Amino acid sequence: MTKFAVSLDKKTMRRMKSLLHSIYHFHSSIISNSIAAGLHRTMATAVQPISPSNTRLGWIGTGVMGQSMCSHLIKAGYTLTIFTRTQSKAQPLLDIGANWASSPHAVASQSDVVFSIVGYPSDVRHVLLHPTSGALAGLSPKGILVDMTTSEPSLAIEISNSAAEKSCFSIDAPVSGGDRGARNAALSIFAGGDESTVKRLNPIFTLLGKVNYMGGPGKGQFAKLANQITIASTMVGLIEGMIYAHKAGLDLPLYLDAISTGAAGSKSLDLYGQRILKRDFEAGFYVNHFVKDLGICLRECQNMGIALPGLALAQQLYVSLQAHGEGDLGTQALILSLERLNNSSLKSYS
Repeated sequence: MTKFAVSLDKKTMRRMKSLLHSIYHFHSSIISNSIAAGLHRTMATAVQPISPSNTRLGWIGTGVMGQSMCSHLIKAGYTLTIFTRTQSKAQPLLDIGANWASSPHAVASQSDVVFSIVGYPSDVRHVLLHPTSGALAGLSPKGILVDMTTSEPSLAIEISNSAAEKSCFSIDAPVSGGDRGARNAALSIFAGGDESTVKRLNPIFTLLGKVNYMGGPGKGQFAKLANQITIASTMVGLIEGMIYAHKAGLDLPLYLDAISTGAAGSKSLDLYGQRILKRDFEAGFYVNHFVKDLGICLRECQNMGIALPGLALAQQLYVSLQAHGEGDLGTQALILSLERLNNSSLKSYS
């Protein structure tokens, strides 16, 4: 009995080992197939990098800066659908391959990413959020709105929330650099919103300049407003220095060249010093739009409970240009305000 029991036990053990081996290979096969299927699904549903071959772009507002920005995208091979209030102003872009749409809604219905750069917050609200003609109403789920207008941070947050309700994304991405920065694809872009979405858009942003991620919705607008505060006071300082140097009998071209490499050198000096001397007041950035920006800054200061007297002074000097009917000139026209205050003129250098 003992030998039989031992023999039977050995047979049972061999059978059990064989059975366990079969079960192991069966389950290994199932697990391997499941992993492979999972990887296949992940690869199939992964978000592809943005490129001209898989992403249709839309653009609303082809003004002084929008023209150049759009041309960079077209030259990079992107399909671009555009809308602006005056179609004739968009003709140069249509001539190089842009498609025309009759409304912001029509632009969005033909686009995966829609950019806007318009004049005022009221324009932003109309072109993006209007319930029937606005871009968001025509955008498909997972589409992206990118507003590059300098606008109100609270509106940027509202647009972001409205986009999220429709399973879309919104980035506030105002820019600095003026018409020259737009032409040279050297703009500073201040981006607010979902960081992963900003990173996805980087192939497009790099065609326009350098993108700087500033934080959540509205933070791009806050950064741009701080930028405008800095520019406003810098412009006042630049022009006051020019008035002073002129009154002191200095040669202004020589003076500007002398300070350009010292501590007084600035982007404003580089962009506008020679334009001021030549009386070239063509708008790279409109006085009207700058007054709008500085007004938003002042309202935000009131909300924050902070006092920025330099900002307030600059805003009033620019408002004086509007009072003289000079709102459609470029921001370098601030020289006219200071000339009137001092009964002096730099016309002799033009």
